[in-house]
Amino acid sequence: MTKHSFLAFLLLSIIWSCGSQQKQVSNNNETDSLQDDVESYVEGSPKLVVGIVVDQMRYDYLTRFDKKFGTGGFRRMMNEGFNCKNNHFNYIPTYTGPGHASIYTGTTPKYHGIIGNNWYDKIEHDMIYCAGDDSVKSVGTNSSAGQMSPHRMLTTTFGDENRLFTQLQGKTIGIALKDRGAILPAGHTANAAYWFQGRDEGVWISSTFYMDALPKWVTDFNASNQAESYFKEWNTLYDISEYTESGSDENLYEGGFAGQDKATFPYDLNGLKTDNRGFDLLKATPYGNSLTTDFAMAAILGEQLGQDDITDVLAVSFSSTDYVGHNFGVNSKEIEDTYLRLDKDLERFFSYLDKNVGRGEYTVFLTADHGAVEVPAYLNSVNIPAGYVSNNERKKVFNAFLETTFGVTDLVENISNDQVFLNKTKMDELGLNRLEVQEQIAAEQLNYDHIAKVYTAKTMTNTNFTTGIEAMLQNGFNQKRSGDVVIVNDIGYIAYGETGSTHGSGLNYDTHVPLLFFGKGINKGHTFKRTEISDIAPTISALLGISFPNAAIGQPLEFVID
Repeated sequence: MTKHSFLAFLLLSIIWSCGSQQKQVSNNNETDSLQDDVESYVEGSPKLVVGIVVDQMRYDYLTRFDKKFGTGGFRRMMNEGFNCKNNHFNYIPTYTGPGHASIYTGTTPKYHGIIGNNWYDKIEHDMIYCAGDDSVKSVGTNSSAGQMSPHRMLTTTFGDENRLFTQLQGKTIGIALKDRGAILPAGHTANAAYWFQGRDEGVWISSTFYMDALPKWVTDFNASNQAESYFKEWNTLYDISEYTESGSDENLYEGGFAGQDKATFPYDLNGLKTDNRGFDLLKATPYGNSLTTDFAMAAILGEQLGQDDITDVLAVSFSSTDYVGHNFGVNSKEIEDTYLRLDKDLERFFSYLDKNVGRGEYTVFLTADHGAVEVPAYLNSVNIPAGYVSNNERKKVFNAFLETTFGVTDLVENISNDQVFLNKTKMDELGLNRLEVQEQIAAEQLNYDHIAKVYTAKTMTNTNFTTGIEAMLQNGFNQKRSGDVVIVNDIGYIAYGETGSTHGSGLNYDTHVPLLFFGKGINKGHTFKRTEISDIAPTISALLGISFPNAAIGQPLEFVID
Protein backbone atom coordinates (compact mmCIF):
# COMPACT_ATOMS: atom_id res chain seq x y z
CA MET A 1 0.00 0.00 0.00
CA THR A 2 1.34 3.42 -0.97
CA LYS A 3 1.63 6.29 1.42
CA HIS A 4 -1.25 8.09 -0.27
CA SER A 5 -3.42 4.92 -0.25
CA PHE A 6 -2.73 4.41 3.46
CA LEU A 7 -3.69 8.01 4.25
CA ALA A 8 -6.92 7.64 2.25
CA PHE A 9 -7.77 4.40 4.07
CA LEU A 10 -7.05 6.01 7.45
CA LEU A 11 -9.27 8.99 6.59
CA LEU A 12 -12.18 6.75 5.54
CA SER A 13 -11.82 4.70 8.73
CA ILE A 14 -12.02 7.84 10.81
CA ILE A 15 -15.12 9.02 8.91
CA TRP A 16 -16.82 5.61 9.31
CA SER A 17 -15.94 5.54 12.99
CA CYS A 18 -17.29 9.05 13.55
CA GLY A 19 -20.46 8.19 11.61
CA SER A 20 -20.96 5.06 13.66
CA GLN A 21 -20.43 6.97 16.90
CA GLN A 22 -22.78 9.70 15.70
CA LYS A 23 -25.43 7.07 14.84
CA GLN A 24 -24.98 5.47 18.27
CA VAL A 25 -25.31 8.86 19.97
CA SER A 26 -28.38 9.56 17.84
CA ASN A 27 -29.94 6.22 18.80
CA ASN A 28 -29.17 6.87 22.45
CA ASN A 29 -30.74 10.31 22.19
CA GLU A 30 -33.85 8.81 20.55
CA THR A 31 -34.07 6.20 23.32
CA ASP A 32 -33.64 8.86 26.00
CA SER A 33 -36.21 11.04 24.26
CA LEU A 34 -38.67 8.14 24.04
CA GLN A 35 -38.15 7.34 27.71
CA ASP A 36 -38.72 11.00 28.57
CA ASP A 37 -41.91 10.97 26.51
CA VAL A 38 -43.16 7.84 28.28
CA GLU A 39 -42.36 9.26 31.71
CA SER A 40 -43.94 12.55 30.74
CA TYR A 41 -47.05 10.75 29.44
CA VAL A 42 -47.42 8.71 32.63
CA GLU A 43 -46.86 11.80 34.75
CA GLY A 44 -49.42 13.61 32.61
CA SER A 45 -52.19 11.07 33.18
CA PRO A 46 -55.20 12.35 35.10
CA LYS A 47 -55.51 11.44 38.74
CA LEU A 48 -59.14 10.57 38.20
CA VAL A 49 -61.27 9.67 35.17
CA VAL A 50 -64.97 10.33 35.70
CA GLY A 51 -67.40 8.72 33.28
CA ILE A 52 -70.89 10.23 33.36
CA VAL A 53 -73.84 8.52 31.68
CA VAL A 54 -77.11 10.46 31.58
CA ASP A 55 -79.83 7.86 31.14
CA GLN A 56 -82.12 8.57 28.12
CA MET A 57 -80.42 11.85 27.13
CA ARG A 58 -81.05 12.87 23.53
CA TYR A 59 -78.38 15.04 21.89
CA ASP A 60 -80.83 17.87 21.25
CA TYR A 61 -81.34 18.42 24.98
CA LEU A 62 -77.94 20.14 24.89
CA THR A 63 -79.15 22.59 22.27
CA ARG A 64 -82.82 22.91 23.30
CA PHE A 65 -82.05 23.92 26.86
CA ASP A 66 -78.71 25.63 26.25
CA LYS A 67 -79.93 29.19 26.89
CA LYS A 68 -81.12 28.21 30.36
CA PHE A 69 -78.02 26.27 31.40
CA GLY A 70 -75.55 27.96 33.73
CA THR A 71 -71.83 28.25 33.01
CA GLY A 72 -70.55 25.51 35.31
CA GLY A 73 -72.29 22.34 34.12
CA PHE A 74 -73.04 21.30 30.53
CA ARG A 75 -71.74 24.60 29.19
CA ARG A 76 -68.46 24.24 31.05
CA MET A 77 -67.89 20.91 29.36
CA MET A 78 -68.74 22.37 25.95
CA ASN A 79 -66.74 25.59 26.40
CA GLU A 80 -63.63 24.09 28.03
CA GLY A 81 -63.67 20.68 26.38
CA PHE A 82 -64.55 18.83 23.20
CA ASN A 83 -68.06 18.31 21.84
CA CYS A 84 -68.71 15.39 19.47
CA LYS A 85 -71.96 16.60 17.94
CA ASN A 86 -72.69 13.62 15.71
CA ASN A 87 -72.28 10.77 18.17
CA HIS A 88 -74.38 7.63 17.72
CA PHE A 89 -75.01 4.14 18.96
CA ASN A 90 -74.06 1.60 16.30
CA TYR A 91 -76.26 -1.33 17.33
CA ILE A 92 -79.79 -2.41 18.22
CA PRO A 93 -81.30 -2.59 20.86
CA THR A 94 -80.72 0.79 22.51
CA TYR A 95 -81.50 -0.11 26.11
CA THR A 96 -79.89 0.77 29.44
CA GLY A 97 -77.94 -2.44 30.07
CA PRO A 98 -76.39 -2.74 26.60
CA GLY A 99 -75.73 1.02 26.55
CA HIS A 100 -73.74 1.12 29.76
CA ALA A 101 -71.82 -2.01 28.82
CA SER A 102 -70.96 -0.70 25.36
CA ILE A 103 -69.74 2.69 26.60
CA TYR A 104 -67.20 1.16 28.95
CA THR A 105 -66.14 -1.90 26.92
CA GLY A 106 -65.76 -0.17 23.56
CA THR A 107 -67.73 -2.90 21.84
CA THR A 108 -71.33 -3.97 21.16
CA PRO A 109 -73.71 -6.71 22.38
CA LYS A 110 -72.38 -8.96 19.63
CA TYR A 111 -69.24 -9.35 21.75
CA HIS A 112 -69.94 -8.18 25.32
CA GLY A 113 -73.12 -10.27 25.45
CA ILE A 114 -75.45 -7.82 27.21
CA ILE A 115 -78.18 -8.07 24.57
CA GLY A 116 -80.90 -6.38 26.64
CA ASN A 117 -81.89 -5.41 30.15
CA ASN A 118 -83.61 -8.79 30.32
CA TRP A 119 -83.49 -11.55 27.75
CA TYR A 120 -84.62 -15.11 27.20
CA ASP A 121 -81.86 -17.56 28.06
CA LYS A 122 -81.86 -20.40 25.55
CA ILE A 123 -79.99 -22.70 27.98
CA GLU A 124 -81.97 -21.97 31.16
CA HIS A 125 -85.23 -21.59 29.19
CA ASP A 126 -86.18 -18.59 31.27
CA MET A 127 -85.96 -14.79 31.27
CA ILE A 128 -82.80 -13.51 32.98
CA TYR A 129 -81.65 -10.06 34.10
CA CYS A 130 -78.44 -8.54 32.76
CA ALA A 131 -76.93 -7.99 36.24
CA GLY A 132 -78.76 -10.69 38.21
CA ASP A 133 -76.60 -13.19 40.10
CA ASP A 134 -78.06 -15.68 42.59
CA SER A 135 -74.57 -16.81 43.60
CA VAL A 136 -73.95 -13.57 45.54
CA LYS A 137 -75.72 -12.02 48.51
CA SER A 138 -77.03 -8.54 49.21
CA VAL A 139 -74.94 -6.14 51.24
CA GLY A 140 -76.73 -3.29 53.02
CA THR A 141 -80.26 -4.70 52.65
CA ASN A 142 -82.17 -7.82 53.64
CA SER A 143 -83.94 -7.84 50.28
CA SER A 144 -82.74 -9.62 47.16
CA ALA A 145 -81.99 -6.26 45.49
CA GLY A 146 -78.28 -6.74 46.10
CA GLN A 147 -77.96 -10.09 44.34
CA MET A 148 -76.18 -8.54 41.40
CA SER A 149 -72.82 -8.71 39.60
CA PRO A 150 -71.30 -8.18 36.13
CA HIS A 151 -70.82 -11.93 35.52
CA ARG A 152 -72.98 -11.96 32.37
CA MET A 153 -70.80 -9.33 30.66
CA LEU A 154 -68.23 -11.25 28.63
CA THR A 155 -65.54 -8.60 28.10
CA THR A 156 -63.39 -6.15 30.03
CA THR A 157 -64.02 -2.44 30.55
CA PHE A 158 -61.40 0.30 30.40
CA GLY A 159 -61.66 0.36 34.20
CA ASP A 160 -60.66 -3.31 34.25
CA GLU A 161 -57.71 -2.58 31.99
CA ASN A 162 -56.66 0.32 34.20
CA ARG A 163 -56.78 -1.96 37.24
CA LEU A 164 -54.62 -4.53 35.46
CA PHE A 165 -52.19 -1.88 34.21
CA THR A 166 -51.70 -0.40 37.69
CA GLN A 167 -51.36 -3.81 39.39
CA LEU A 168 -54.78 -3.26 40.98
CA GLN A 169 -53.63 -0.02 42.62
CA GLY A 170 -55.92 2.25 40.60
CA LYS A 171 -59.43 2.11 42.05
CA THR A 172 -62.70 1.72 40.16
CA ILE A 173 -66.05 2.66 41.72
CA GLY A 174 -69.49 2.53 40.04
CA ILE A 175 -72.50 4.55 41.25
CA ALA A 176 -76.09 4.78 39.98
CA LEU A 177 -79.66 4.57 41.21
CA LYS A 178 -80.06 1.59 38.88
CA ASP A 179 -77.99 -1.49 39.71
CA ARG A 180 -77.09 -2.13 36.06
CA GLY A 181 -76.02 1.51 35.66
CA ALA A 182 -73.44 1.02 38.42
CA ILE A 183 -72.35 -2.58 37.89
CA LEU A 184 -71.73 -2.87 34.15
CA PRO A 185 -69.60 0.32 33.84
CA ALA A 186 -67.52 -0.62 36.90
CA GLY A 187 -66.54 -3.93 35.30
CA HIS A 188 -65.28 -7.20 36.73
CA THR A 189 -62.38 -5.98 38.86
CA ALA A 190 -64.09 -2.97 40.47
CA ASN A 191 -63.44 -2.17 44.09
CA ALA A 192 -67.15 -1.48 44.49
CA ALA A 193 -70.43 -0.71 42.78
CA TYR A 194 -73.27 0.95 44.68
CA TRP A 195 -76.93 1.34 43.76
CA PHE A 196 -80.02 2.70 45.50
CA GLN A 197 -82.58 0.54 47.27
CA GLY A 198 -85.86 2.47 47.44
CA ARG A 199 -89.21 1.25 48.74
CA ASP A 200 -89.21 1.77 52.52
CA GLU A 201 -85.40 1.72 52.90
CA GLY A 202 -83.82 4.61 50.99
CA VAL A 203 -80.24 3.34 51.24
CA TRP A 204 -77.25 2.68 48.98
CA ILE A 205 -76.39 -1.01 48.76
CA SER A 206 -73.96 -3.43 47.10
CA SER A 207 -73.30 -7.18 46.87
CA THR A 208 -70.84 -9.77 48.13
CA PHE A 209 -69.31 -9.80 44.66
CA TYR A 210 -67.49 -6.66 45.88
CA MET A 211 -67.48 -6.75 49.70
CA ASP A 212 -68.78 -8.44 52.81
CA ALA A 213 -69.99 -5.24 54.48
CA LEU A 214 -70.54 -1.63 53.49
CA PRO A 215 -67.62 0.67 54.32
CA LYS A 216 -68.14 3.21 57.09
CA TRP A 217 -68.52 6.16 54.75
CA VAL A 218 -71.49 4.44 53.07
CA THR A 219 -73.20 3.50 56.34
CA ASP A 220 -72.63 7.06 57.55
CA PHE A 221 -74.22 8.43 54.38
CA ASN A 222 -77.19 6.08 54.69
CA ALA A 223 -77.65 7.14 58.31
CA SER A 224 -77.59 10.84 57.43
CA ASN A 225 -81.18 10.84 56.10
CA GLN A 226 -79.98 12.65 52.99
CA ALA A 227 -82.46 10.70 50.87
CA GLU A 228 -85.31 11.60 53.24
CA SER A 229 -84.51 15.30 52.83
CA TYR A 230 -85.63 15.19 49.17
CA PHE A 231 -89.24 14.41 50.05
CA LYS A 232 -90.26 17.98 49.43
CA GLU A 233 -92.09 19.95 46.78
CA TRP A 234 -90.97 19.51 43.20
CA ASN A 235 -91.77 22.72 41.42
CA THR A 236 -90.03 24.28 38.44
CA LEU A 237 -86.59 25.73 39.08
CA TYR A 238 -87.58 28.93 37.29
CA ASP A 239 -90.98 30.44 36.59
CA ILE A 240 -92.88 27.94 34.48
CA SER A 241 -93.78 30.64 31.95
CA GLU A 242 -90.09 30.74 30.99
CA TYR A 243 -90.10 27.08 29.97
CA THR A 244 -90.73 27.86 26.32
CA GLU A 245 -88.59 24.94 25.07
CA SER A 246 -91.23 22.36 26.01
CA GLY A 247 -94.95 21.75 25.57
CA SER A 248 -97.82 22.80 27.78
CA ASP A 249 -97.79 21.60 31.38
CA GLU A 250 -101.21 20.01 31.10
CA ASN A 251 -101.61 17.72 28.09
CA LEU A 252 -102.69 14.24 27.05
CA TYR A 253 -99.22 12.74 26.66
CA GLU A 254 -97.94 12.38 30.24
CA GLY A 255 -98.37 9.69 32.85
CA GLY A 256 -97.92 11.44 36.19
CA PHE A 257 -97.91 10.03 39.70
CA ALA A 258 -100.47 7.95 41.56
CA GLY A 259 -102.38 10.11 44.04
CA GLN A 260 -102.34 13.27 41.91
CA ASP A 261 -105.11 13.78 39.37
CA LYS A 262 -103.11 15.80 36.85
CA ALA A 263 -99.49 15.53 35.67
CA THR A 264 -98.86 19.20 36.40
CA PHE A 265 -96.55 21.17 38.66
CA PRO A 266 -96.12 21.33 41.60
CA TYR A 267 -95.71 17.83 43.03
CA ASP A 268 -95.86 17.28 46.79
CA LEU A 269 -93.42 14.38 47.04
CA ASN A 270 -93.91 13.89 50.76
CA GLY A 271 -97.64 13.54 50.22
CA LEU A 272 -97.22 11.29 47.18
CA LYS A 273 -94.62 8.86 48.51
CA THR A 274 -97.10 6.40 50.09
CA ASP A 275 -98.90 5.80 46.78
CA ASN A 276 -95.65 5.66 44.78
CA ARG A 277 -93.51 3.00 46.48
CA GLY A 278 -91.84 5.24 49.05
CA PHE A 279 -88.26 6.12 48.21
CA ASP A 280 -88.73 4.80 44.67
CA LEU A 281 -90.63 8.02 43.99
CA LEU A 282 -87.38 10.00 44.27
CA LYS A 283 -85.93 8.06 41.35
CA ALA A 284 -88.61 9.52 39.09
CA THR A 285 -87.80 13.13 39.99
CA PRO A 286 -84.71 15.31 39.47
CA TYR A 287 -83.91 14.84 43.16
CA GLY A 288 -82.78 11.31 42.35
CA ASN A 289 -79.96 12.89 40.35
CA SER A 290 -79.19 15.24 43.23
CA LEU A 291 -78.97 12.29 45.61
CA THR A 292 -76.65 10.51 43.16
CA THR A 293 -74.43 13.60 43.07
CA ASP A 294 -74.35 13.73 46.87
CA PHE A 295 -73.29 10.10 47.03
CA ALA A 296 -70.69 10.45 44.28
CA MET A 297 -69.03 13.32 46.16
CA ALA A 298 -69.09 11.24 49.35
CA ALA A 299 -67.41 8.41 47.41
CA ILE A 300 -64.58 10.67 46.26
CA LEU A 301 -63.84 11.56 49.85
CA GLY A 302 -64.57 8.14 51.36
CA GLU A 303 -62.53 6.19 48.79
CA GLN A 304 -59.83 8.89 48.48
CA LEU A 305 -60.24 8.91 44.71
CA GLY A 306 -57.76 10.98 42.74
CA GLN A 307 -55.46 11.55 45.70
CA ASP A 308 -52.26 10.13 44.19
CA ASP A 309 -50.58 9.78 40.79
CA ILE A 310 -52.20 6.42 40.03
CA THR A 311 -55.32 6.99 37.97
CA ASP A 312 -58.65 6.03 39.54
CA VAL A 313 -61.95 5.59 37.70
CA LEU A 314 -65.36 6.77 38.91
CA ALA A 315 -68.38 5.71 36.84
CA VAL A 316 -71.51 7.74 37.63
CA SER A 317 -74.88 7.20 35.95
CA PHE A 318 -77.75 9.64 36.40
CA SER A 319 -80.82 7.41 36.18
CA SER A 320 -83.63 9.82 37.05
CA THR A 321 -83.66 11.35 33.58
CA ASP A 322 -84.82 7.98 32.24
CA TYR A 323 -87.60 7.59 34.79
CA VAL A 324 -88.85 11.12 34.12
CA GLY A 325 -88.68 10.61 30.35
CA HIS A 326 -90.64 7.35 30.47
CA ASN A 327 -93.29 8.97 32.66
CA PHE A 328 -93.69 12.42 31.13
CA GLY A 329 -92.15 12.26 27.67
CA VAL A 330 -89.53 14.06 25.60
CA ASN A 331 -91.50 17.30 25.19
CA SER A 332 -92.64 17.75 28.79
CA LYS A 333 -91.97 20.61 31.17
CA GLU A 334 -90.90 17.92 33.66
CA ILE A 335 -88.07 16.77 31.40
CA GLU A 336 -86.91 20.35 30.87
CA ASP A 337 -86.86 21.04 34.60
CA THR A 338 -85.01 17.79 35.23
CA TYR A 339 -82.20 18.80 32.86
CA LEU A 340 -81.95 22.32 34.24
CA ARG A 341 -81.59 20.86 37.73
CA LEU A 342 -79.09 18.25 36.50
CA ASP A 343 -77.05 21.14 35.09
CA LYS A 344 -76.88 22.59 38.62
CA ASP A 345 -75.87 19.20 40.03
CA LEU A 346 -73.08 18.89 37.47
CA GLU A 347 -71.85 22.36 38.38
CA ARG A 348 -71.52 21.54 42.07
CA PHE A 349 -69.99 18.16 41.22
CA PHE A 350 -67.31 19.75 39.02
CA SER A 351 -66.63 22.38 41.69
CA TYR A 352 -66.15 19.57 44.19
CA LEU A 353 -63.70 17.86 41.85
CA ASP A 354 -61.82 21.16 41.38
CA LYS A 355 -61.42 21.49 45.13
CA ASN A 356 -60.77 17.88 46.13
CA VAL A 357 -58.89 16.43 43.14
CA GLY A 358 -57.57 19.64 41.60
CA ARG A 359 -58.67 21.71 38.64
CA GLY A 360 -56.90 20.30 35.60
CA GLU A 361 -56.04 17.04 37.39
CA TYR A 362 -59.08 15.01 36.33
CA THR A 363 -60.74 14.03 33.05
CA VAL A 364 -64.48 13.72 32.46
CA PHE A 365 -66.58 12.34 29.64
CA LEU A 366 -70.36 12.60 29.47
CA THR A 367 -72.67 10.61 27.22
CA ALA A 368 -75.96 8.69 27.33
CA ASP A 369 -76.99 5.05 27.16
CA HIS A 370 -79.71 5.79 24.56
CA GLY A 371 -82.07 8.55 23.48
CA ALA A 372 -85.87 8.47 23.28
CA VAL A 373 -88.74 8.87 20.83
CA GLU A 374 -91.25 11.70 21.01
CA VAL A 375 -94.60 10.45 22.32
CA PRO A 376 -96.23 8.96 19.18
CA ALA A 377 -99.65 10.32 20.15
CA TYR A 378 -98.15 13.81 20.19
CA LEU A 379 -96.43 13.22 16.84
CA ASN A 380 -99.79 12.18 15.39
CA SER A 381 -101.31 15.43 16.62
CA VAL A 382 -98.84 17.37 14.46
CA ASN A 383 -99.28 15.07 11.45
CA ILE A 384 -96.03 13.09 11.80
CA PRO A 385 -96.40 9.34 11.10
CA ALA A 386 -96.07 7.37 14.33
CA GLY A 387 -98.11 5.04 16.47
CA TYR A 388 -98.41 2.00 18.67
CA VAL A 389 -98.24 -1.75 18.19
CA SER A 390 -99.92 -4.38 20.33
CA ASN A 391 -97.70 -7.37 20.98
CA ASN A 392 -100.68 -9.23 22.46
CA GLU A 393 -102.72 -8.81 19.27
CA ARG A 394 -99.75 -9.86 17.15
CA LYS A 395 -99.31 -12.93 19.32
CA LYS A 396 -102.92 -14.03 18.75
CA VAL A 397 -102.51 -13.85 14.98
CA PHE A 398 -99.10 -15.51 15.16
CA ASN A 399 -100.34 -18.40 17.30
CA ALA A 400 -103.10 -19.03 14.77
CA PHE A 401 -100.43 -19.19 12.04
CA LEU A 402 -98.36 -21.66 14.05
CA GLU A 403 -101.39 -23.88 14.66
CA THR A 404 -102.41 -23.83 11.00
CA THR A 405 -98.92 -24.30 9.57
CA PHE A 406 -97.27 -26.67 12.05
CA GLY A 407 -100.17 -28.04 14.09
CA VAL A 408 -98.76 -26.69 17.38
CA THR A 409 -98.30 -23.34 19.13
CA ASP A 410 -95.44 -24.36 21.42
CA LEU A 411 -93.00 -24.33 18.49
CA VAL A 412 -92.06 -20.90 19.86
CA GLU A 413 -90.60 -20.76 23.36
CA ASN A 414 -90.50 -17.00 23.79
CA ILE A 415 -91.00 -13.67 22.07
CA SER A 416 -89.20 -10.74 23.68
CA ASN A 417 -87.04 -7.76 22.73
CA ASP A 418 -88.47 -8.04 19.19
CA GLN A 419 -86.98 -11.52 18.83
CA VAL A 420 -88.57 -14.92 18.37
CA PHE A 421 -86.98 -17.89 20.16
CA LEU A 422 -87.84 -21.29 18.69
CA ASN A 423 -88.32 -24.55 20.59
CA LYS A 424 -85.57 -26.66 19.06
CA THR A 425 -86.64 -29.82 20.89
CA LYS A 426 -90.17 -29.53 19.48
CA MET A 427 -88.82 -28.92 15.96
CA ASP A 428 -86.71 -32.08 16.21
CA GLU A 429 -89.75 -34.04 17.42
CA LEU A 430 -91.76 -32.84 14.43
CA GLY A 431 -88.88 -33.44 12.03
CA LEU A 432 -88.79 -29.80 10.96
CA ASN A 433 -85.81 -28.11 9.37
CA ARG A 434 -84.78 -25.26 11.68
CA LEU A 435 -83.63 -22.91 8.94
CA GLU A 436 -86.80 -23.44 6.94
CA VAL A 437 -88.91 -22.70 10.03
CA GLN A 438 -86.98 -19.47 10.57
CA GLU A 439 -87.72 -18.41 7.00
CA GLN A 440 -91.43 -19.29 7.26
CA ILE A 441 -91.82 -17.33 10.50
CA ALA A 442 -89.92 -14.34 9.09
CA ALA A 443 -92.16 -14.28 6.03
CA GLU A 444 -95.28 -14.44 8.24
CA GLN A 445 -94.17 -11.67 10.60
CA LEU A 446 -93.42 -9.37 7.69
CA ASN A 447 -97.12 -9.47 6.78
CA TYR A 448 -98.15 -7.84 10.06
CA ASP A 449 -99.01 -4.17 10.33
CA HIS A 450 -96.19 -1.80 11.26
CA ILE A 451 -93.42 -4.36 10.93
CA ALA A 452 -90.80 -2.92 8.59
CA LYS A 453 -88.14 -5.62 8.43
CA VAL A 454 -87.63 -9.20 9.61
CA TYR A 455 -84.37 -11.18 9.56
CA THR A 456 -83.44 -14.72 10.50
CA ALA A 457 -80.57 -15.76 12.73
CA LYS A 458 -79.03 -17.40 9.68
CA THR A 459 -78.98 -14.04 7.88
CA MET A 460 -77.52 -12.29 10.92
CA THR A 461 -74.80 -14.93 11.16
CA ASN A 462 -73.88 -15.48 7.53
CA THR A 463 -74.31 -12.06 5.90
CA ASN A 464 -71.84 -9.24 6.44
CA PHE A 465 -73.81 -6.01 6.59
CA THR A 466 -71.80 -2.78 6.69
CA THR A 467 -74.44 -0.03 6.72
CA GLY A 468 -77.98 0.73 7.80
CA ILE A 469 -80.34 -0.92 10.23
CA GLU A 470 -79.07 -4.33 9.15
CA ALA A 471 -75.53 -3.58 10.31
CA MET A 472 -76.86 -2.25 13.61
CA LEU A 473 -78.92 -5.39 14.14
CA GLN A 474 -75.85 -7.47 13.44
CA ASN A 475 -73.77 -5.49 15.96
CA GLY A 476 -76.45 -6.24 18.54
CA PHE A 477 -76.80 -9.90 17.62
CA ASN A 478 -74.99 -12.39 19.84
CA GLN A 479 -75.08 -15.81 18.22
CA LYS A 480 -75.38 -17.78 21.47
CA ARG A 481 -77.83 -15.43 23.20
CA SER A 482 -80.02 -13.80 20.56
CA GLY A 483 -83.20 -15.21 19.02
CA ASP A 484 -83.97 -17.09 15.81
CA VAL A 485 -85.93 -14.28 14.16
CA VAL A 486 -85.36 -10.53 14.62
CA ILE A 487 -88.15 -7.98 14.05
CA VAL A 488 -87.94 -4.24 13.26
CA ASN A 489 -91.02 -2.03 13.70
CA ASP A 490 -91.95 0.88 11.47
CA ILE A 491 -90.35 4.27 12.19
CA GLY A 492 -92.01 5.95 15.15
CA TYR A 493 -94.05 2.87 16.16
CA ILE A 494 -93.55 1.48 19.65
CA ALA A 495 -94.99 -1.22 21.89
CA TYR A 496 -95.72 1.06 24.82
CA GLY A 497 -98.48 2.97 26.59
CA GLU A 498 -99.90 6.12 25.05
CA THR A 499 -98.19 8.43 27.55
CA GLY A 500 -94.47 9.00 28.05
CA SER A 501 -91.45 8.14 25.91
CA THR A 502 -89.47 4.96 25.36
CA HIS A 503 -86.49 3.72 23.30
CA GLY A 504 -84.81 0.68 21.80
CA SER A 505 -84.65 1.28 18.05
CA GLY A 506 -81.78 2.02 15.69
CA LEU A 507 -83.29 5.33 14.57
CA ASN A 508 -81.77 8.74 15.19
CA TYR A 509 -84.07 9.62 18.08
CA ASP A 510 -82.63 6.62 19.97
CA THR A 511 -79.04 6.60 18.68
CA HIS A 512 -78.01 10.30 18.61
CA VAL A 513 -76.67 11.12 22.07
CA PRO A 514 -74.18 13.62 23.52
CA LEU A 515 -70.48 12.94 23.81
CA LEU A 516 -68.54 15.58 25.73
CA PHE A 517 -64.97 15.40 27.03
CA PHE A 518 -63.19 17.89 29.23
CA GLY A 519 -60.34 18.12 31.68
CA LYS A 520 -56.76 16.92 31.66
CA GLY A 521 -55.44 15.80 28.29
CA ILE A 522 -58.50 16.95 26.34
CA ASN A 523 -58.48 19.38 23.43
CA LYS A 524 -60.90 22.26 23.15
CA GLY A 525 -63.23 22.19 20.15
CA HIS A 526 -66.04 20.32 18.43
CA THR A 527 -66.68 18.10 15.44
CA PHE A 528 -69.60 17.05 13.25
CA LYS A 529 -67.65 13.99 12.17
CA ARG A 530 -69.56 10.84 13.05
CA THR A 531 -68.35 9.19 16.23
CA GLU A 532 -69.74 6.03 17.77
CA ILE A 533 -70.36 4.93 21.32
CA SER A 534 -67.73 2.20 21.00
CA ASP A 535 -65.05 4.89 20.46
CA ILE A 536 -65.22 6.15 24.06
CA ALA A 537 -63.37 3.33 25.83
CA PRO A 538 -60.48 3.23 23.32
CA THR A 539 -60.15 7.02 23.61
CA ILE A 540 -59.86 6.90 27.39
CA SER A 541 -57.50 3.92 27.12
CA ALA A 542 -55.29 5.87 24.69
CA LEU A 543 -55.32 8.87 27.02
CA LEU A 544 -54.10 6.68 29.89
CA GLY A 545 -51.66 4.65 27.80
CA ILE A 546 -53.26 1.36 28.79
CA SER A 547 -54.52 -1.66 26.85
CA PHE A 548 -57.84 -1.31 25.11
CA PRO A 549 -60.68 -3.44 26.54
CA ASN A 550 -60.17 -6.93 25.22
CA ALA A 551 -62.99 -6.94 22.64
CA ALA A 552 -63.07 -3.22 21.79
CA ILE A 553 -63.96 -2.46 18.17
CA GLY A 554 -64.00 1.34 18.43
CA GLN A 555 -61.21 3.71 17.47
CA PRO A 556 -59.48 6.34 19.65
CA LEU A 557 -60.76 9.82 18.84
CA GLU A 558 -57.33 11.33 18.35
CA PHE A 559 -58.71 14.81 17.67
CA VAL A 560 -60.13 14.80 21.21
CA ILE A 561 -56.86 14.03 22.98
CA ASP A 562 -54.37 16.85 23.55
